[in-house]
Amino acid sequence: MLALLLLLHGTDSFYVPGVAPINFHRNDPVEIKAVKLTSSRTQLPYEYYSLPFCQPTKITYKAENLGEVLRGDRIVNTPFQVSMNVEKKCEVLCNFPNKPVTLTVEQSKLIAERIREDYYVHLIADNLPVATRLEFYSNREEEDKKKEKDVQFEHGYRLGFMDGNKFYLHNHLSFILYYHREDVEEKQEPTYRVVRFEVIPQSIKLEDLKADEKSMCTLPEATGSAPQEIDPSKENQLLFTYSVHWEESDIKWASRWDTYLTMSDVQIHWFSIINSVVVVFFLSGILSMIIIRTLRKDIANYNKEDDIEDTMEESGWKLVHGDVFRPPQYPMILSSLLGSGIQLFCMILIVIFVAMLGMLSPSSRGALMTTACFLFMFMGVFGGFFAGRLYRTLKGHRWKKGAFCTATLYPGVVFGICFVLNCFIWGKHSSGAVPFHMWFGISLPLVYLGYYFGFRKQPYDNPVRTNQIPRQIPEQRWYMNKFVGILMAGILPFGAMFIELFFIFSAIWENQFYYLFGFLFLVFIILVVSCSQISIVMVYFQLCAEDYRWWWRTFLVSGGSAFYVLIYAIFYFVNKLDIVEFIPSLLYFGYTALMVLSFWLLTGTIGFYAAYMFVRKIYAAVKID
Repeated sequence: MLALLLLLHGTDSFYVPGVAPINFHRNDPVEIKAVKLTSSRTQLPYEYYSLPFCQPTKITYKAENLGEVLRGDRIVNTPFQVSMNVEKKCEVLCNFPNKPVTLTVEQSKLIAERIREDYYVHLIADNLPVATRLEFYSNREEEDKKKEKDVQFEHGYRLGFMDGNKFYLHNHLSFILYYHREDVEEKQEPTYRVVRFEVIPQSIKLEDLKADEKSMCTLPEATGSAPQEIDPSKENQLLFTYSVHWEESDIKWASRWDTYLTMSDVQIHWFSIINSVVVVFFLSGILSMIIIRTLRKDIANYNKEDDIEDTMEESGWKLVHGDVFRPPQYPMILSSLLGSGIQLFCMILIVIFVAMLGMLSPSSRGALMTTACFLFMFMGVFGGFFAGRLYRTLKGHRWKKGAFCTATLYPGVVFGICFVLNCFIWGKHSSGAVPFHMWFGISLPLVYLGYYFGFRKQPYDNPVRTNQIPRQIPEQRWYMNKFVGILMAGILPFGAMFIELFFIFSAIWENQFYYLFGFLFLVFIILVVSCSQISIVMVYFQLCAEDYRWWWRTFLVSGGSAFYVLIYAIFYFVNKLDIVEFIPSLLYFGYTALMVLSFWLLTGTIGFYAAYMFVRKIYAAVKID
């Protein structure tokens, strides 16, 4: 299957970091391409040429993989002329040397609006994204001591800035490229590799940029220059210019992505993960011990010879043995949801594992999303198989309808939400709109195939027979309420993963790179363990209270942590993001709803299967007349 995925990706977009470097000789052209414009305030990516930047004579777009399309990347060529290890002091970008570019009122308005919305421009050189260096002093208290600057990098560069009510555009870009000189034989020409790409954006007024006929320009002294204002109410004249500076670097090609990835503090990360691992395993240990001891006692009591006192009233979970495997209401919907949960589980497990091995590095753009989409479709076989087998166990007969339900229920909801959100994105002409197809071509037949085999297989073997007449369920205590259960069951799994959630949210909503898949794999394992345990504890309490309607309840309650994820998402929206407009807020909550739904399916499925195995185990251990 992975081999198939590799083929689907095409060779260029999928490589383990450090495998396919490009060697340049001196004077070789280094192509600068544009990816997109992004803003964490509006969450809408736009194409580079949606703004009136200088265009090359022929615009060519790179062929994209699915992940890039989903992320709104539209990689396109630009007119910047950069050659390996060749300096450029200052050059005018658009073809006419000393004739300024005139922006119409419409274009000026658009640029001013994008500056107000805090847009960043993303360029790449040799597949490395451009970064802006930010320097600040770390030790604020000890001002007089030797000041050490902390360096952090910001993705892309700001389109412009505001001062009061005035808009200023960054119209001069100083590119700083770092190369690593490769070892070659004595008489060979030296080869270079690009290892870092930085930019210092500047705003310089037209009058201060003195351009001649040869497209050369002279930059003003730093102190005396005024920035280039964009007045949205009238036409504006300006020059787009750039300069190129090369520096040698010790960074090897294989580790050239490290700069971009060490943007957040890993120390805190380790500490918090270890903290949650310890807490979860400690709680898990206690829970397991209590449950195992209680069960041993229960089973020993139930299996004692009946000759002590035949009339002794049965109590606890043995009482409901004749009803515990009674099929629930709506078995088709339950098995369909669990099938989708299995599909998600397999997909997430494989993606995180492959990413942890470093096969989906950020340098292969969109590889992660492409892999996830294809895997989800191919995992339809497993989803269908488990759903079909469970449906048969629950005495279902209409397998075709069940298979259709499994293949369309969760995907249908996902498509519905995405479709509505896409209508809004398309309305804004953003490049983040997702094309729909390929779903029903791959996933549907595979789910049917899996369902067919699952339905034909022996149903799960239940250790006790179900009585003809259902027994009455006694009055339940307040804490056995579904909602109380959801709140109680969600705390432990959510506590185990909420720190990772912060990093994932920053990666999605604030254009950071997420690369800590080793951490994520660990967190995923903790999540599976804690969901299973909470679910077993909850189902045990429920059966002890002589309530045998555990099928749906276990599924709902185990997904309790999704409720906390939703609350966290709202908290993150209010505290961390400065999204103000309607459409970005709609996008945020639309995608959050999808995340919460998927997370609920995933944790609910894990909990359900753990509880089902547990129930079958304990009833197999007692002697029943």
